[in-house]
Amino acid sequence: MHPDTLREHIRKCKQATKHPFGVNVPLLYPDIDALMRILVEEGVKVVFTSAGNPALWTGFLKEHGITVAQVISSVRFAVKAQECGVDAVVAEGFEAGGHNGREETTTFVLLPLVREAVDIPLIGAGGIASGRGMLAAEILGAEGSQIGTRFAVSQQSSAHVSFKQKIIGLSEGQTILTLKQLTPVRLVKNKFFEQVQVAEHTGASVEQLNALLGKRRSKMGIFEGDLDEGELEIGQVSAAVKKIQSAGEIVDEIWEEYKELKRSMCV
Repeated sequence: MHPDTLREHIRKCKQATKHPFGVNVPLLYPDIDALMRILVEEGVKVVFTSAGNPALWTGFLKEHGITVAQVISSVRFAVKAQECGVDAVVAEGFEAGGHNGREETTTFVLLPLVREAVDIPLIGAGGIASGRGMLAAEILGAEGSQIGTRFAVSQQSSAHVSFKQKIIGLSEGQTILTLKQLTPVRLVKNKFFEQVQVAEHTGASVEQLNALLGKRRSKMGIFEGDLDEGELEIGQVSAAVKKIQSAGEIVDEIWEEYKELKRSMCV
């Protein structure tokens, strides 16, 4: 989001709930200074940082009483994040949609390795869309789970209906991690994805890939519904998501399944 848009949505959240809420801020954004000032000015209580060095902003955020979680894709980055003073880490396996780590470590491999390496709270992410997945992440050492793909196709999601319909129709193997020369990202196979594949396989430079990517690809695909030329970011677990539901229904379904499975394990 541009700074003004971020401020607008933070204020909408404050009007909608009296409870704390988190804001996710990729640190590679060009307006990062302005975004960070807005978080402080608007009294945001929790910030999830990603795609950058946690040393740059963790101290600033914590000085203003903000709880900080850093998204990481490897043990090395988890340890670094803890050393920088973050309050929690989100260990995200490469099953996740959107931007990813180059290591291609899966969530189930990453979680126990990170659990052994750090002693701050651990949140699992990537490939989790159910109570069963949430319980599996807990067994592997996570105190919580971050779920993106299933909510991306919820009724309340601002994604275009064409994007949502595309996602619930996907099967296993229809998303691929690509653009590894820039920032790796998991995309649905479409016309734009095929253009990226051709460019990478023919030795395109970083400059040529940036030119192909442009500045509006994800907006075109996710929010405007251009399923051919847009950048369609979604996780592997989309293959298991087969319907559009309200956010409340999703939460209830996940939580009830989690509780029932946990009870059955304790019998």
